[in-house]
Amino acid sequence: MESQQSFIFYKYWQILQRRWVPVLGIFFPVFLISLLALSFLKKPSYVAEGKLLFQRIDTTSSLTGVGTEIGKLEPLAQEKGSPLNTEAEIIRSLPIVEETIEKLRLKNDKQEILKPEEFVKQLTVNDIQKTDVLKVSYRDNNPETSARVVNTLMDVYLQHNTSYHRIQAAAARGFIEKQLPKVELVVHKAEGELAKFKEQNKVTSLQEETTQALEVITDLQKQIGQAQSKIADVNAQSKEIHKQLGMNSQKAIGLTSVSQSPGVQDILKEIQQLESQLAARRTVLRDNHPEIINLENKSQALKRILQQRTKQVVGATQPEQLNGNLQIGGLQQQLTAELITLESTRLGLVSQTAALSNLQAAYKQRLNIMPRLEQQQRQLERKVQASQSTYTQLLQKLQESRIAENQNIGNATLLSKAEVPDKPLASATVSYLSAGLLGMLAALATVYVLEATDKSIKTVDEAKELLGLTLLGIIPSFREFQTSTSSNEKPELSTPTLPRLVVRDTPRSPSSEAYRLLRANLRFTNADKELKLIVITSSVPKEGKSTVAANLAIAMAQRERKVLLVDGDLYHPCQHHIWDLPNSQGLSNVIVGEADIRTAIAKVMDNLYVLTSGVMPPNPASLLDSKRMAALMETFSANYDFVIIDTPSLNVAADAATLGQMAEGVLLVVRPGVADSVNTSVACELLQKSGQNILGQVVNGVILKNERHSYHYFAEEYYPQESATVEYQRSVGSIKSS
Repeated sequence: MESQQSFIFYKYWQILQRRWVPVLGIFFPVFLISLLALSFLKKPSYVAEGKLLFQRIDTTSSLTGVGTEIGKLEPLAQEKGSPLNTEAEIIRSLPIVEETIEKLRLKNDKQEILKPEEFVKQLTVNDIQKTDVLKVSYRDNNPETSARVVNTLMDVYLQHNTSYHRIQAAAARGFIEKQLPKVELVVHKAEGELAKFKEQNKVTSLQEETTQALEVITDLQKQIGQAQSKIADVNAQSKEIHKQLGMNSQKAIGLTSVSQSPGVQDILKEIQQLESQLAARRTVLRDNHPEIINLENKSQALKRILQQRTKQVVGATQPEQLNGNLQIGGLQQQLTAELITLESTRLGLVSQTAALSNLQAAYKQRLNIMPRLEQQQRQLERKVQASQSTYTQLLQKLQESRIAENQNIGNATLLSKAEVPDKPLASATVSYLSAGLLGMLAALATVYVLEATDKSIKTVDEAKELLGLTLLGIIPSFREFQTSTSSNEKPELSTPTLPRLVVRDTPRSPSSEAYRLLRANLRFTNADKELKLIVITSSVPKEGKSTVAANLAIAMAQRERKVLLVDGDLYHPCQHHIWDLPNSQGLSNVIVGEADIRTAIAKVMDNLYVLTSGVMPPNPASLLDSKRMAALMETFSANYDFVIIDTPSLNVAADAATLGQMAEGVLLVVRPGVADSVNTSVACELLQKSGQNILGQVVNGVILKNERHSYHYFAEEYYPQESATVEYQRSVGSIKSS
């Protein structure tokens, strides 16, 4: 974050350095003109100040139940988005301003009624920090008028504030009066629903009923257990008596009934007497004897009578089944009676158990629906409580609103009135500040216009950011060292129109070291294969590409490599001027076969050969895009260790792209102050779309004072070569890292 801020500051500082002449040229005239105008034309102004203290009385929120009670005051300035700003806007509002103007009959310089817009321009309303106070100021040429305006404005506002809160109270009262009947109906409805629920479900107190039901169910369970124990005891006794009697309970009851019936017992006695008589007579008479037959008939008749009477006593039981048992002893009668008693007791206990179980089931069923009933009751009770609470609050707020409506309640009070000012504003200071501000604004506007219209590249960082190409070298401007000479070396050329061969003429200068570093960087651009043939071009003319090509060729030749420098710029050739060579025979002549390549190439220094452009042809593009040129390129690559081709700028011709297809790479030269962002971007895009191997860019003619990074090693032109190389590498390294 800090580095970004420092970069922005540096960027603005560089703009100021570049534009300081127009900045001063605009600032001082505007400053002087503004100062004279303010001094002679402006009348003295007087400012009166008054103060208002604010506290909150939010009548509406308190009356509707959302807020504090009426009369409780709260500070404003502690809240976010302080309401003091809102109150300041109310003071500046049109109704209050118009009423103030009307009361004071304020007029402007033309003796016309002052317009609200003009009034507001002279009015200042702002809050005092960390307080609940607003300061109201008005500026006027008349001190009495300024004080009168402030006091009148504050009075109008206070009246408006009180009226506003009174209207709020009235609005709240009206709203509550309309809502009360509706809320009352809601209360009645909720109470009716609760009463209907209790009546339908026979509810008094569900909590008590639940407790009692649990106690009753527990008691019933205890009684059922006791009855079941008694039933088991009775069943055991009945089983034992059954075993002693040898009959079931029904049969025992029948025998007991028969034995206790007089009619049955009388017939039974007669049958027994008749059977005794018949048995006695059979001892003397035959079975077919009339007396025997008569006795048998009587016996049969008595048995039929016995059967009928037995039927009447015991029901469907036949006398034959009970014969022999129709008379029982006293013990049997006692056991039979006890068996009957036990059976009756058992039936009673069974009935009691069934009744208790049914009652218990009913209580359990009621207990199961208790949670649902409790839930429904709670919901209905909540409705009743909510409606009753709302109704009670509305009644209370209705009384409060009626009281508030009849009170003069406001959240603003007059803290101090405006006094008539006895001194005007410090017009001299204000004039100087105003004139300075106008001058600065004019200067900034001028700088903005100049920067907006200037599309040129100014620094190394801009070139890197714009193109995104690898930075292979930074060549400082020759003017930085034009006046420096050395007793052991030749002075640099002072003619500004001719490029200078600094690597040859001043080999220990920083510029020479820059070219040697470029030479070293080119060696590392391709790790697999060493470069032998490159094309050097630029986006626009006058970027120094020919100078870069010539000095790079010298740097390559100093490594004892056989180097050929070809001037491929057939539009504006320059290499014959740099090397002071004739241009009667050159590249164009060799291509068309008018000259031999061996005679056209000139040796300018050890290991360095130059092929000039030759006679300028009418159609250079067709020559450079010919098969003859492609063959020449192969010949150059075969006969020389390193070949550099100087081509025209890309906005002049596309020859660089054509020759780049035949070479191993293209080196783009960018000169700050000459190249612009549009042409440079188009040139880079052209190379990329044509499939060129762009080795990188060389920033030429760097103006040291415009660069962000330190170039202190350029302070002196001559120093030991090793030290210069180290310093330059450090600087380039810092640029790459940024």
